[in-house]
Amino acid sequence: MFRNTVRIAWLVGSLMLATSAMAFGAAGGKNATSSSISLMTTSTAAVSADSTPTYGQSVTFAVSTNATKQPFVHLTCSQDGSLVLESWQAWFYGAAGTQMFRLGPSPAWQGGAAECTAFLENWDSYSKNGKTAVLASTTFVVHA
Repeated sequence: MFRNTVRIAWLVGSLMLATSAMAFGAAGGKNATSSSISLMTTSTAAVSADSTPTYGQSVTFAVSTNATKQPFVHLTCSQDGSLVLESWQAWFYGAAGTQMFRLGPSPAWQGGAAECTAFLENWDSYSKNGKTAVLASTTFVVHA
């Protein structure tokens, strides 16, 4: 009887220790991060029939992350592989800017459709290593 009690206690203790180690050891002891970004149209300009933005319209993004308190959104748009628009906006309370992007015109983009990608970025370690981390991204087409 005593032997069975010791075995059960040892088994329960081992399971509790293993569970604790897994909880603290996940991702190198750090909490897992989650991030997302999705397109939102906000302009009075006409939206195309399939609800994608059109040239000259303003857009914003729904952003969520627990990886940084000061995320940035980086937008790039291209026509036939050539960059026609690139812009950044800070995406946190107190940052300068409007959290809006105007889809043309730009010096390189005077009209027509374009393919765009918005990147949710973490700039926390930029001053140390000169690099940003992409947390999430979304792509969309801008109609002419």
